[in-house]
Amino acid sequence: MDRPLNIVLFDTEKSHADLLPLSYTRPVAEFRIGILTIREKWERRLNVSCSYLSADHLREKFPFVEAEDAIYVRGSVIPDDNFIKALLALNPGEALFYKERMMAARVAYCDFLSANYSKIDYNDDLDVIVYPFDIFRLNGKAIRDDYALIVKGRKSQKLPDGSTLIGDHKLPDGLPSVFIEEGAELTACVLNVTGGPIYIGKNAAVMECASLRGPIALCDNVKIKMGARIYPDTTFGPYCKIGGEVDNTVIFGYSNKAHDGYLGNAVIGEWCNIGAGTNASNLKNDYTKIRVWNYPSHSFMRTDLQFCGLIMGDHSKAGINTMFNTATVIGVGVNIHGSGFPCTFIPGFSEGSPAGGMTDVPLKKFCQIAERVMARRNVPLTDADRRMFESVFETASHYKHS
Repeated sequence: MDRPLNIVLFDTEKSHADLLPLSYTRPVAEFRIGILTIREKWERRLNVSCSYLSADHLREKFPFVEAEDAIYVRGSVIPDDNFIKALLALNPGEALFYKERMMAARVAYCDFLSANYSKIDYNDDLDVIVYPFDIFRLNGKAIRDDYALIVKGRKSQKLPDGSTLIGDHKLPDGLPSVFIEEGAELTACVLNVTGGPIYIGKNAAVMECASLRGPIALCDNVKIKMGARIYPDTTFGPYCKIGGEVDNTVIFGYSNKAHDGYLGNAVIGEWCNIGAGTNASNLKNDYTKIRVWNYPSHSFMRTDLQFCGLIMGDHSKAGINTMFNTATVIGVGVNIHGSGFPCTFIPGFSEGSPAGGMTDVPLKKFCQIAERVMARRNVPLTDADRRMFESVFETASHYKHS
């Protein structure tokens, strides 16, 4: 077919709501899973630039580009070869459905809104992010897929002397088992690739006595501190600082868990800080299946998972020695500290302790803190950011007082 130039990654009202608090501050296509964000996966595979059709309060930061002929793709879909083949075979007016949900359509914007298209069932397997816990659940596979996409045909930097590789230098498909981008520094660390590859991004650093067991992705400028223990299926987005023990966790970027403490089966947004000695449970003492807070239902939902840890929205922080119960959900702009276990759901723009209770954080104070935090990475808090947070603030208030 004659491929349209415009690829639009869209969110439905339901997908946006089910993926809160992570979707408060970004379209679902900007979620990081594996090495890349979902948008970056589509752009690399299709060699195009994508736009977004997301919640109203996000459109200033993440613009929509309208075209007469476009392919609209659900932003929560993880692309693979079979789905892309079906996608590119669409004729104008046709749409792909998977498990009764529309996943992609080749239509004009007006027809997309009116659902005026011919239905084609897609019957192959497909990875879709429906709830926040799907991110860590699917992350190992996503790391492997992204690794092949990024590494194929390229040459890694040499593993420095003094660092130890456990496992073969090559994967079964012939790719290197460790890929080190330009500027990365590894010092007397241990890399175990018997379970999967390890990707180390540009200008990343892995310090002395850190132990990594793949599959693992360290994105650009990540710092792994001395003695850290990083287990499989874990991704750290750009500019994260990591210490202690981390297992099957995705941190989107610009967040710190720089000290001892445990984090597992977790998803952490951007601009978060987890204080020294903080531990987050990912398993109930009675080994029963886990329930987790779901925003649109205003209640806890079944997950059918035995392991689920902390879900934390952007710009939230935990003081030293904080203790989180299994499957705690923290909204945007929360500052939790003090002894005891906080509630397993804390709505956004709150601060306090389990013993002293939580109080509201005014929007002005939140923006002042966010501006200081972001300036440390030379990232400005823009007027568009402020308008986005104003909308998020109003929504978060609904959950506090409902």
